Amino acid sequence: MPIEDDAPSAEKIENLAKKIWLAGLGAYGRSLDNVQTGYDKISGESLKVFEELVSKGEALQNETANEVKDKVKGKVKEGKDRFEARAEELKTKLSITSGINTKLDSLSKKIDQLSKKLTKKA
Repeated sequence: MPIEDDAPSAEKIENLAKKIWLAGLGAYGRSLDNVQTGYDKISGESLKVFEELVSKGEALQNETANEVKDKVKGKVKEGKDRFEARAEELKTKLSITSGINTKLDSLSKKIDQLSKKLTKKA
């Protein structure tokens, strides 16, 4: 038996090597397609989830803003009421004080008048 008959020919080896190479490229291409499909799917889902989160965030912000707004209005009204009560209290105290000052001024003038009269008579 000749050795040459049993040994694969160079052309067969070359064809087999080429097919192995092409199979590897095909596997790479398929995995790349799978990755791209997976990426597109995840990307689409990510955008959907992102939009849902934005929508939920807006709803919570509006809800929270309304609660805060109501609390602030309540605190402002409470502060305004306190201020008005305090202002009224101060007005009352000032009117008493200014009344005393007016009375003291009046008494002082009367004393001055009486002093002048007494000085004239003396």
